[in-house]
This record gives sequence, C-alpha cells and structure tokens, in this order.
Amino acid sequence: MRKTTSLLLALAIGAMAPLPAYAVERLAVGTTFSNIFEQGRDGQWRGLGVDVLRLLAARAGDTIRFQLYPWPRAQAMVERAQADILVGPYKSPERLLRFAFLDQAFYRDRMVFYVRRDSAPPWQGDLAALKNHRLAAVRGWHYGAQFDQTRKLLDISEVPQLENGLQMLAHGRVELLASNQRNSTALINSLHLDGALTVLCPDITQLDGYLAFPRDPTFSAVRARYNVLFTEMVRSGELARLGARNGVLVPAADTARPAANCADKRG
Repeated sequence: MRKTTSLLLALAIGAMAPLPAYAVERLAVGTTFSNIFEQGRDGQWRGLGVDVLRLLAARAGDTIRFQLYPWPRAQAMVERAQADILVGPYKSPERLLRFAFLDQAFYRDRMVFYVRRDSAPPWQGDLAALKNHRLAAVRGWHYGAQFDQTRKLLDISEVPQLENGLQMLAHGRVELLASNQRNSTALINSLHLDGALTVLCPDITQLDGYLAFPRDPTFSAVRARYNVLFTEMVRSGELARLGARNGVLVPAADTARPAANCADKRG
C-alpha cells in the first residue's frame, strides 16, 4: 500500500512538472565582420556576435550553428526565412521592411572614408562636395541616411568585398573608400597597407549593428524570446563586458570609451 501511494505521488508530481523544452537548432548567418563574426583557420568561431548568440541560444533552450556567406546572400537567406538570424546588420528604412530587428543594438561602428596618405580630398563632412571625386563603397553595405540621400550625386564604384575596395584605393583607381573603421583596421594591417592608407575626419556617421530575424510570422515568438533575453544582457552590463573582451564598442558602454581620434592617423 505504501509503495502504491508513493508511486501515485511520483506520477502526480511528474504530471505537474513542465515538459522539457524542445531544443531547436538556430542557423545564424552573416559575412566576416572583424571582432563580430569570424571563423578562424582552426575552424573556431569568434567575435562579439558569436559570444552573444551562444549565450542567448543556451538561455532560450536552443542550439546554434553559424555559417559565412557573401553579405547580400546572407541577407537574402534571412529575408526568405532560410536562416534564423542575421548577424550584424545596421538598420535602414529598406531593411526594416525585410527583417525583424531586436529592439537594442549589440555594437556600434564608425563609418569613415579612407584615402591614400599622399592625397587630400576636400572632406569636411559634406558629401555633396565629393561629387567630382571617385569613390568606392562595398555592395550591400548601408552607410547611413545622409549617404543614401547623396548617393545619386556621387561617382561610386561598388565592390563585392572590402578587400577589393582597399586594393582599388591603394592602386589609385578611386580616391576615397567608404567603410567602417572596425572592419578596415585589421584588414589594412593584414594587407600591409597601413603605410599607404589613412582615415579621414570627421566620420561619415556612426551606426549601430543588430541581430535580425525573418519577418515571417512563424519567427515572432523566437524573436520575442531572444529580445527579452538580450535586453536583460544589456541591463545587467553583460553586453558591455563581452564588448570589452572582444575589443568592440557597444552602445551600452559608448560613453565610457572615447572614439578614436582619426586626425592622429594622418601624416
């Protein structure tokens, strides 16, 4: 009798316990963003976006898988719901129609012009003043509202990869390259172009990077769950600590870290 009672009690408790959540494998895609989303030669994934997503997935009861693609293709995959998460896009009016962004950004970039050290284009912050100069920009990148509004006035060569733009600039095929400093610094050094190229002041603008989901309604619940988890990560200061560890400026800590002085890099 005592064994029967114990068995019934165990069954009752088991029935009341919540069922374990079904682990879903989430596919996060993007292109190589220095210190944000990278795969080393050893096959290991690194960067702030990788660290953030691993924590979010674990806390949501999911598993996470990463893949690198050309940036336009990565965007198209998430837009078509062929992947779950796009790593690192800036917001723009056009992208707000294509993706469901988390409410808060996880990093901040300085958008700048690079030039050859032996040239001095007339850049004082007015994009329209560059209409008679040859520029390069990376295809699929967003450079802010002012750049979009002025784009039709400018002579812009679109390049498929940042490295192509840096090489064009170094060989004099264009006079300025629009990029972000975070991605460019490491690549310029690896290409041994730091003695030939420099960055101009002032910045074109500063833009925040996000995690984004498909707008397909079937992703609404997971987007909402990750949004709550990420908001807590920001409020607790965990994002700021991860940003510092990866050498990335994050919006939650931008007042604590002064922007680099690009004027010091000239000469």
